[in-house]
Parts: sequence; structure tokens; C-alpha cells
Amino acid sequence: MKRRQHQHLLESLVHSTAKQQGDFTKTAELTTELLCQNVTLSLASVWMFSPDQQTQSLEAQFGSMMLQDIHRPKRLQSCPRYLHELQTHRHIDAGNTVTDSRLSELASGYFIPRQIHSSLEVGIRINGHLEGVLCLERAHVTPHWHDSEIHLACQMADQLALTLAIKHSYEKEESLSLFRCAAEQSKQISMLINLHTEKVEYVNQAHGDITGIPREHIIGANLRELSFFKQHGKLAEQTLAQIFKGEIVKGEVQFHRDDGSHYWIQYVLSQFITERGNHYALVSSVENTSEHNYRSELERLAWRCGLTGLHNRTHFNRVLERTTRGVLLLVDLVGFKRFNDTYGHGNGDSLLIEIARRLRQFSEFTKTTEIARVGSDEFAVLLTDANDVYDTDYFSHRLYQHLSMPILIGREQVEPKPALAVVNIASVVNMFSPLTCADIAVQYAKKKKGTAIQVFNSTLLSAFKEDAQIERDLHGALRGRQFELYYQPLRDLEQNTYIGAEALIRWHHPQKGVLFPASFINIAEQSGMINAIGSWVLEAACRQLNLWQHHNTDMTMHVNVSARQFFSGNLFEQVWQLLIRYRLKPKTLILEITETELMGDVRHATLLCQELAELGVGLAIDDFGTGYSSMRYLKQFPISKLKIDRSFISDLTVSRESREIVSAIIAMANALNISLTAEGVETVEQEAFLAKNCCHQAQGYLYSPALREPEFAQFLLLANKSVLIEN
Repeated sequence: MKRRQHQHLLESLVHSTAKQQGDFTKTAELTTELLCQNVTLSLASVWMFSPDQQTQSLEAQFGSMMLQDIHRPKRLQSCPRYLHELQTHRHIDAGNTVTDSRLSELASGYFIPRQIHSSLEVGIRINGHLEGVLCLERAHVTPHWHDSEIHLACQMADQLALTLAIKHSYEKEESLSLFRCAAEQSKQISMLINLHTEKVEYVNQAHGDITGIPREHIIGANLRELSFFKQHGKLAEQTLAQIFKGEIVKGEVQFHRDDGSHYWIQYVLSQFITERGNHYALVSSVENTSEHNYRSELERLAWRCGLTGLHNRTHFNRVLERTTRGVLLLVDLVGFKRFNDTYGHGNGDSLLIEIARRLRQFSEFTKTTEIARVGSDEFAVLLTDANDVYDTDYFSHRLYQHLSMPILIGREQVEPKPALAVVNIASVVNMFSPLTCADIAVQYAKKKKGTAIQVFNSTLLSAFKEDAQIERDLHGALRGRQFELYYQPLRDLEQNTYIGAEALIRWHHPQKGVLFPASFINIAEQSGMINAIGSWVLEAACRQLNLWQHHNTDMTMHVNVSARQFFSGNLFEQVWQLLIRYRLKPKTLILEITETELMGDVRHATLLCQELAELGVGLAIDDFGTGYSSMRYLKQFPISKLKIDRSFISDLTVSRESREIVSAIIAMANALNISLTAEGVETVEQEAFLAKNCCHQAQGYLYSPALREPEFAQFLLLANKSVLIEN
């Protein structure tokens, strides 16, 4: 490039509006454009470094390669040698980026993928500090960069550095101006004290507005002439000593004005050192008279529930910490979340307010010490004078009946379902938190049928500890391959053959032996491990079904799915992958879920069931008759099978009501063309009744308990031989 062209190019940048205004970004854009237009380049770019030189960001680029997605590494830590070269040298002129060791850290990740063979890297410096880099790149190998090109790039980099310095200067001046304006407009007092001269050098207008003392009386005054020293001398001297130690001091004091009025000031004092080494104290304070006057009221409100007006859990815990005798009653509203979701949060709040009102009524005829809302739908009652068993039993049942009475919310009559825990504080106070004991007891109360009241006792504590141990053991059960599937046969009552099996999990516990699901499934649900266990069961069952189908055994496999697993969001994906992996025949995998769990989220359940049905997966409603039993959802969901709960089958021969219920379920299923299985069949009489009334299938101990796979295969073999002999 000729010197005249070089000079013209530089003047274009120097005299540009962007540079004159200190607009670094636009100056960088103009620089890259001018270089690409006047020097043979594939790409020119400007990269800025963070103050700590840990990262870099693209400021501007121009050239034929600028649309490519490959960029230089963001983190400079990944290329320390490259950074060191820029810090110690003016530039890096690489004729061949692949072989130049100075750029080796950028070769494989940037230069080679972008097919850049030559690069000139020029540092952008302010007062010797590396602020960024100007990069000139070519797609062809350059034996060496010409001195004129290097000289031009260096001068361009200097102009970028100058622009950046102008920008910083403008920003600093703007910040200072903004600070002054903000300080003057602020309603907070701002004061600067020179700690060497102990003179006030600045105070804003807010000081005069709050104290009534004109600003001109304060600026230049000795700090000991301030109201702080005159009215709170000892505290002021102590504060000053802390400031000289470099500590930050916070406080709140009351002052009086010359007119006799009083006000409260909340202050923060801190020391700072200027660039010239002068020590100053910054005083920031605000008047908080109103806040101080209402503090006692605010503190009172802090202990209350805003919705019900009862004390909150924090306050109740403080009271409970000082209590060593009496009775703690904990109330939990069963199904409150479902009520909230169904009727709306407004009606949910109305229910909570009514429960709180009833608790206050209860306190009027009992010697109640404290009532509080301690959770979303949990309330606690403290009776410090109810000690004997009779009073405790009387009070708890009286409260339970009182809370269970119907409530009219809007146009709906709602029957609350409280669960009540009872804890004798004296029996646990030296060992456990009474509220923790109540939390344990209320979980057991919620599982009770009828009157849901549970007294905390040593048996309950032992059961809780055992459950906690089971939860800990569950974490190692999957890794230790301690689970195994057993299979209970399903018998076709019309053909008298076995057409499927229900997969049932068993846990080979190292100390407790074989555990049935009832002893650990609820714990797995509560701890969140049920998804992992359910996934294992589903895959193990599909793997076994594949083996049966491989041996031409025409069987269906029933697998129980928990509500948490069903609504987890990935059940469809998991089933779809298993069907592909094991090539299962359509309609041979049947998922079972209870009707109560299915109603947890009807919209999501409907969509998921339809998607599963399209995959060729059957859906069975387990324990039918014990939950909603709604004809509406039987028509809404693509249900392929109902399983009559064993509670109706167990007393078929002695209960006319059970026989009528079972007959009605069978008739309904036949009318809807839904397959039907009776669970818990144990006698020939039960089987005869079911067969006579056209129930399709049955399972139970009459045929076989759940068996391990080898025993199950032997069972089927013997059953098939028996059928052949009979025929």
C-alpha cells in the first residue's frame, strides 16, 4: 500500500464522527470495513478482553468470512501462550497459522475449521494494559506480512485504543455528573467527611430538609459540631473509632430538632480511600420515624398468618420451645391440594378461613394456650392443661367432629376431611420435637379409614424409624440388584386357560428376607424413588414378555404403574422405546393404574392414555369400585380392562351387597365391551359365581400365588398338560 493511501485511510478513521464521539463499537466497525476494503483480507475483526483478561468478546467484524458460525474461544484461559505473546509483544505476524507455534492454541479449533492460513494479531493497549486485539486474517498463506501492512494495523489499533480511552473518559464524567445529580435529588442524607482534617466537605440537600439545619452551616464544620456528637457523644466517639479501624458501622438513633420535634435516623458509615490516597468517611442515612413508630405493630403482624389471622409456624415454634407439658393437636386437611385445583384457590382460601374460625370456636370451650396455622393446610392447637387420657381423648374427638361438619362455600356444600395427630408433650419433650412427632402421627392418621385420629406413641416412633431405615436401604437396592419380579397367572374363565400374568415386585432384603410391595412402595412414593423402581419393573417385565413371545407363549403382561410414574412426563417415551427394543406384540403389554390415581390430572391422563393406546398398549383400571367409579371417565379414557377389587370378591358367598356390586360391574363392563378381571379369587364358589355371571378373567390364590419365573414356567407347563388330558 502506498504511503499516501495509508495516510488517507488513517485520516478517514481519525476524523470519523464515531471516533470523535468516543463511540468505540462504531469505530471498530469502521476500522474493520476500511481495512478489508483497502488491504487484501478475508476477515478483519476486533475482540475485547474482560478487565481480568479471562474472556474475550467480539466487538466488530467485516469480510467475506463473517457469516461463518465458528468463532474464537470465549475463554482466554484456553490459550495462555497466545495471550502471553500479545501481552509481551506489539503484534503477532503469522504467515502460516497452522505451523506458527504462537497460534497453536487457536489452530485446531478456529483457524483450520475456517480455513484461515495467515493472521496478523495487533494488541489494543491503554497505558500499556492489553484491552483487546485487532485481527487481520487471510484464507491463503502469506509468506510474510509487509511492513506497511503491520504499520497500518498498529496505527489502527492505536486509534482504537484512543477511542476506547475517550469512551472511558466520557463515561467517567457522565458517571460523576449522574452521581452528583442523584445525590442532590436523593431523599437520603449523603455526607463526605475528610478523616484527616475531620471536616465535612460535602452534604446534600436532604440533610437540611430532614434536620432543619442549612447546608452552609454544615459544610466546612468540624465533625464534632454535628448533632450526632452533640446529642449522642459516647456513641459518636465509638463510631468514629470504628471508622478509623476501617469497619462499616450501622445504627439507628433518635434526634431532636431546634423546634422540639423528634425524628429517627437510620445510618451507615464506611471509610474509603481516593486515588490520591486521602481517607474519607461516607455517611448515608435516611429518616425512618414512621417505620420506627410502627415497628411494634409490624413485629406483631410478622407472627400472624395473613389469611386466617392465626399465629404462624415461627411463633408457634417459639411458644412450643418453652412448653414442657400439655397436649399438641395437629390438624391436616386430607385432599386439600385436589380441592384447591378443582374449586380454585379462592375457594381453597375460604375453606382455610372457615377451619380457622372453627378452631377459634373450639378454643372458647377448651383451655387452649395457642392456635396456629403451621403449614399450607396444617393447623396446630396447644392445650397445656389437658393432661389425662380422658381429657385428651375427649378433646381430640370433639375437635375432629367440629372440623368435619359440612361447610357451604359458594353454592357447594363441602365436607372437610381432617386428619388429627395427638402428642403428649411431656412424653417426648426431652427426646424429640413435639411438632416433628405430630408430623409423623398425622401421616398415619391420613391412612386411617373412618375417624382419622392418631395418638403418637412408642410403637409409632419405632415404625417411623423402621420406615426411615427402609428408605435408606432402598437407595442401594437397585444398584445391588435386590429386586426381582414374580408373576401371578391370569385365568380365562371361559376357556379355562391361563392367558397372562401380573408382574409383582419382590425385594430380597439382605437382613429382612423377601419383602412384599406393601412394606416399601409407600416409602418409595414419599421419598421419590418410585420412578426409578417403576422404570426398572417396566423394563424387566417387557424383557420377560419378549422371552415368552420368543418361545411362542401367547401371554399378556400386566404391569402396575404408580401415579407419580404415570404423571412423570416421560412414561410415553419409555414405553415407546421398550416396545421397539423388545418388539412386543400389540395389546400384550397392559399398564395398570388405580382409578383414584388416574383422576389426579384428568386432562393429562386422557391424552397420555390415548397416546399409549395408539402404541398398542392396553390400560387397566386397578382396584375398580373403591374410588370414583364414574361412567364418565370409563367412556372418556381408552380403557381396555377393569380389575374388580379383591374387597368385593372376598365376601361374595356371604354378602348379598357384594354380589350385587360385582354383578353390576360385570354388566357395565360387558355393555361397554371392556374386559374384566376379578382379583383375589380364593375359593371354587367365588370362581363359580364369577363364571356364571360372565366375568372374563380371574386371578388369585385359588390358582396360584405370584411365582418366580422358573416356577411360573413350570406352572404353565403343568396347566397346559392338564388341559390336554381333560380334552
